[in-house]
Amino acid sequence: MKNRKSLSLFAGAVTIALALGACSSNDADDVVKGGDDGAETGGGTVAFTTGAEEYAGYNTQISANYSTGNRVVADRMGVGFGYFNANGEWQKGTELGDYEMVSEDPLTIKYTINEAAVYEGGTPITCEDYYMDWVSQNPQWIMDAQEAAGNTDDAGNTAPLFDNVSSPASYANPVANGPECEAGDRSFTITYSEPNPDWELVVSGALPSHVVAEALDMSKEDLFKALKDQDFEVAQKAADFWNNWYSPNPGELQPREQVPSYGPYTYKDGGWQAGEYITLVRNPDWWGEPAATEEFVIRQVAPEGQIQALANGDVNVIEPQATQDAIDTLNATDGVSLLTGSTMIWEHLDYNWAETSVFHDNHELREAFAYCVPRQEIVDKLIKPLNPDAEVMNAREYFPTDSDYQEVVNHAYDGRYDEVDIEKAKELIAASGVENPTVRIGYSAPNQRRADQVSLIRSSCQEAGFTIEDIGAENFFAPDGALSTGQFDVALFAWSGSGQIVSGANIYETTGQQNFSKWANDEVDSEWARVRQSLDPAEHLDAKKNIEKLLWDELYNLPVFAHPGVAAHTDGLKNVERNVTQVGIPWNAEKWAW
Repeated sequence: MKNRKSLSLFAGAVTIALALGACSSNDADDVVKGGDDGAETGGGTVAFTTGAEEYAGYNTQISANYSTGNRVVADRMGVGFGYFNANGEWQKGTELGDYEMVSEDPLTIKYTINEAAVYEGGTPITCEDYYMDWVSQNPQWIMDAQEAAGNTDDAGNTAPLFDNVSSPASYANPVANGPECEAGDRSFTITYSEPNPDWELVVSGALPSHVVAEALDMSKEDLFKALKDQDFEVAQKAADFWNNWYSPNPGELQPREQVPSYGPYTYKDGGWQAGEYITLVRNPDWWGEPAATEEFVIRQVAPEGQIQALANGDVNVIEPQATQDAIDTLNATDGVSLLTGSTMIWEHLDYNWAETSVFHDNHELREAFAYCVPRQEIVDKLIKPLNPDAEVMNAREYFPTDSDYQEVVNHAYDGRYDEVDIEKAKELIAASGVENPTVRIGYSAPNQRRADQVSLIRSSCQEAGFTIEDIGAENFFAPDGALSTGQFDVALFAWSGSGQIVSGANIYETTGQQNFSKWANDEVDSEWARVRQSLDPAEHLDAKKNIEKLLWDELYNLPVFAHPGVAAHTDGLKNVERNVTQVGIPWNAEKWAW
């Protein structure tokens, strides 16, 4: 299972999609689940860094604020109905509450909120908050009113009223009536107009509607009624507050009553020093198991300084880029425990199918390249030193650690490109009709690991007759870069993912927004439609097996490996555990204890 895909422009870089130690090198399948026996609660401080990014403020659903650093804070100050555990498995039911499917047709889900659940300050979490959450994702009545008012974006399209990273198509439109409930209810029901294989990931935590209501001089109940009555004037005022529910001046929080926590930590008074750190403390109104330490500090430390910051004790947990130098340095650092293993980020070589590429409409040449790319050598030389269990990936929608992986590979791929075959590559180049083919391989530079991959590909493929050009550039993914303009033959990058079942459609469907390679295949489109229209895991597996086979048969791309992961922490800090998903190592930070 995989989450929505996001580009990993740098080896080891991760973007958050959904929210959520031992001294030796642990594989993700072998580690002990941090905190399952309950975290010890004491005093003290633990410090972590996500990088040099400045914190932006409370509302991380605003498009500009949806980032790794901001989510680490938000995930400590909020809770949803489920989470991904360290092995990437979805766990339903939390301190917030639970849910159950009450009908498959139409798909209907009932959510029940814990009777003890409150926002900081004591206001109960109720269905009104989830109705506001639904409205903030711009349902059809909002978009219709925007169109009638002539509110458009720069491209002339109807503009959403609320700035929200979630598209109306994911939740607001398929759940046309919103959460069904009455004011004050501790439960609500949502009914979909169509199947949604990823329904468990749709509804999470909800920001406090009473804060929005107070900003409008309304009660929580009156705001709820106005939104249910589709009062566009009230919605406009609510959106004005929502869209500015962050901190434009670094170091300055909005008034405390406007930024209440509903998680184990909350903001520390005076605890945000712009450019340096933001400090959280235990939330006094948290109804669940208390956070294991009194303070949790998120420091701003650039990637190149993180190992030194750990050695100095400025931070206690880091998750740096996985390189041999990083591992060697950490192993040589006293008082530090190293954690390594696989991740759900995977490297791949994508052919350009557009007319600007040497591979356009030339299957023989794509095959020739596949026969000369030394995937095993790349893994052996660049990845196994970081993760001894690493292997060449032969699927895209499944990872080698997934239970269905081998079944999918057995159905989709016969292993023909596992070993380099230069003679076969030469024959196929001759059959392709292209003399002295040149292949431009692009990636986001600088990136030493990807430069090394291109070098290994050049050494092998030049024996077959290819000329390999390294066109890695800082602007490769920019609007004016080679990827957007089609001036490349192979793109080398990574997708990050975990959890979502349908996310790959955005890459492989003809009209997919992330179909950078201009790939089009009616059968693939049809199989993705099967996935979308079913709630049956067996149907999903069967369709994806066919998708994987089609991708191999036409050589859409070449998967290479799952990225290795590296993390480290100060000795004596317990319950620190890597998470193979995009959430990363802070997934259980509230359980870290001395």
